[in-house]
Amino acid sequence: MTPEIENAFAAIRAEFGAESITRVERMLEPGGGGDRHPLQKAAKWIMPGLSTTPWHDPYAYDEIAPVVHALEAAHQAIKEELNVAWAARREAFSDYEHYLTRQENWQALYLFREGGLVAESATTVPTAYQLLRDVAVDTEKICPLLECHFSTLLAGAAIDPHCDLWNFSINLHLAVDIPDGCSITVAGETRSWDEGRCLLFDYSFEHEARNEGTRPRTCLLIDLWHPETTIPERRALVALIAEIRRLMGDD
Repeated sequence: MTPEIENAFAAIRAEFGAESITRVERMLEPGGGGDRHPLQKAAKWIMPGLSTTPWHDPYAYDEIAPVVHALEAAHQAIKEELNVAWAARREAFSDYEHYLTRQENWQALYLFREGGLVAESATTVPTAYQLLRDVAVDTEKICPLLECHFSTLLAGAAIDPHCDLWNFSINLHLAVDIPDGCSITVAGETRSWDEGRCLLFDYSFEHEARNEGTRPRTCLLIDLWHPETTIPERRALVALIAEIRRLMGDD
């Protein structure tokens, strides 16, 4: 570890206790994270001690349930604003740039990125922007290392099987506009989106998606902290990943 990471970790241990970030430190050891599920092997970091369940009940966690209920209650307004933006402000969307690839047939409208809200989206999709700020950003439930965006998969497009970087955040989908013929597979189990409802899954497991319909499929994706992580662990993870990105020249 660099001196910057060591100093950050020491400060967290001093505030929260010597054992407060043990799981984060174990993750950084050779072979850290312990045994992995075969469909997690492509993830870069696996923090030990978190549930090894690919699919999660979005209503089961006290931390996440208020986000789910707020998004689902506002679904119709979110969908209407999204459709207006897609028709009249297409320039607000861009090719989605995953850390592994970039796809022209996978479009994104960002609400939160690079550690902060995307101010331009406040006028483009105001309901989603305000809700995100109120229930996920101001409450620090969003993982600031990642993002929130409308994910629009064009007709006929597919997202190839892949693992995301780690297991200490979790991916929430609000199904905004879902034509027939759309599905998502996580760790070998395929599900469909139910428009107006949320799905929650651990994207350190291999997953893929497809739109075999005749019009675009849009979900609102939010990267939340895994609800089984603690406040000191979250602080340590932000310090760790921010320093790694700095060293790699990503900032």
